[in-house]
Amino acid sequence: MTDKKPSRKEQILQTLAYMLEAEPGGRVTTSGLAREVGVSESALYRHFPSKARMLEALIEFIEGSVFSRINRIISEGDALQQVEQILTLILAFTERNPGITRLLTGDALTGENERLRQRIQQFYDRVESQLKQVVRDAEFREGKRTRATPGITANLLLSVVEGRIAQFVRSGFRARPAEDWHEQWALIAPMIFRADGEAL
Repeated sequence: MTDKKPSRKEQILQTLAYMLEAEPGGRVTTSGLAREVGVSESALYRHFPSKARMLEALIEFIEGSVFSRINRIISEGDALQQVEQILTLILAFTERNPGITRLLTGDALTGENERLRQRIQQFYDRVESQLKQVVRDAEFREGKRTRATPGITANLLLSVVEGRIAQFVRSGFRARPAEDWHEQWALIAPMIFRADGEAL
């Protein structure tokens, strides 16, 4: 079986992701991207009408990769397992895709189209809604109640993941998001649901 050669469009996006990783804190220009790809700027624009559209395509890749897996996660296991797997998925995905992770922190979106920042906000809103749904459904499916409201619980869980992602980008990709995560999850997990017989 032969490896399929990436299309020019895929090559542009892969190169953009590489440049975002190679220059933490740096700004990628279309002229620099065209040089790296080995084409003219006008050739870039034949595939994407703007740099914003290129970044949006990377955001779409994040959304597709993460939410397709979340949909599989929530179809099996109990609520605590689902929460752990969702959070672990996001940390592992960012660790494997450092350059793209700069989009999730907004670091690579400074000065870019406001629509892109809104897409990132929507991404996190969707993750938080999914976490909220999982812990809320636990009461009906498993008789478990969260210590705080499902909304407060989901927001706290998302904040932990966002913090680790921010550390990853801030450290120039040295502080890996999934490092020591299992030990940290062991501290977090018992605090999510009330123990059997615990007063409301």
